[in-house]
Parts: sequence; C-alpha cells; structure tokens
Amino acid sequence: MNLAAIGVPGLIIILVIILILFGPRKLPEIGSAVGKTLSEFKKSAKDIMDDDDDEPKKIEVQKVETKEQVK
Repeated sequence: MNLAAIGVPGLIIILVIILILFGPRKLPEIGSAVGKTLSEFKKSAKDIMDDDDDEPKKIEVQKVETKEQVK
C-alpha cells in the first residue's frame, strides 16, 4: 500500500479517529513514541547498510594478509 494513495482526506480522517480514540492529552506522547521509533529504525537500517559496505573491505584485507603469509 502506497502512502500517496491514501491522500490528504484519508490522513485527516485517520488523525480524527486517533484523536477520538486516545484524546488530546495522549497525542503528544503517541507522537513522541512514533518519532523515537522511526529514528531508531532509521539508525538501525543505516547501521546494517554500513555493515554491508564494510564487508568487502574486510575480505580484501584478509586476502592481502594471506598473500603476505604465503611469501
């Protein structure tokens, strides 16, 4: 499901339903929790991508070390 397919009216309806369910006092807490969750997800995804990028470098270093040991 694409977020763009929901559109602005759909987002407004969702926000109104959330407001009715949780009330105005809980909305800042919910927003904060969602923000923290998204930032942790982005951080974890970035760490995973960085680990994938480092793996070929480790293999190259191992190849160089084994060549030096053979000499």
